[in-house]
Amino acid sequence: MELQEPGKSLPIKAWYYNPSDAHPSHPHQYSPNREVSTDHLHKLGVLTWTQIETDQFENNKFLNKIKTVRGYNYEEVLTVAPENLQNFEENTRRFFMEHLHDHEEIRFILDGVGYEDVRDFDGKWIRIEIKKGDLIVLPPGMYHRFSLDSNQFLKALLLYQGNPTRIQFERNPETDLMEVRYVTTSSSTEKKSIHPMRPTRTHSLRNH
Repeated sequence: MELQEPGKSLPIKAWYYNPSDAHPSHPHQYSPNREVSTDHLHKLGVLTWTQIETDQFENNKFLNKIKTVRGYNYEEVLTVAPENLQNFEENTRRFFMEHLHDHEEIRFILDGVGYEDVRDFDGKWIRIEIKKGDLIVLPPGMYHRFSLDSNQFLKALLLYQGNPTRIQFERNPETDLMEVRYVTTSSSTEKKSIHPMRPTRTHSLRNH
């Protein structure tokens, strides 16, 4: 059995990140834009669904099916905006620092727009636009960072397998050696396979 999203789903928008001096909330696109396909994101281990209904999401059958099949049994709603998040400037700077988690990062966007940046196999940044109706899953150990768009507002449902640890491991030589580290080097022929219907096992790591 495969998860088939109802209706015709559009691919999530993604492109190679242009490292200009512009604020992280800008799109950071090259001219012309260097688009990245959803298939390529899937090869990296990133799972995406789009155009999921957000109204009364608690009763959304498709969303609930994803939660059941992938073992997401804890959730919370987070609003990232100056008037909603304490220490907004400090927290958004921290979100944009390159880091990884020892568990999946799952975000279902209820409103607003943001960007998830992930590393390609050769280390280049890929920017993924996440907006209302999008659901994105980053595998454990994948280096990434997050930014709001220029509207500075995003409301998301955060999903977890079990009770969340909410630990962010900022990139350093030690994180490269962590057991959970996702293989993203262009020279590697071994890439972790993540079945879209199967919950992913996370590893228990001590806090540093």
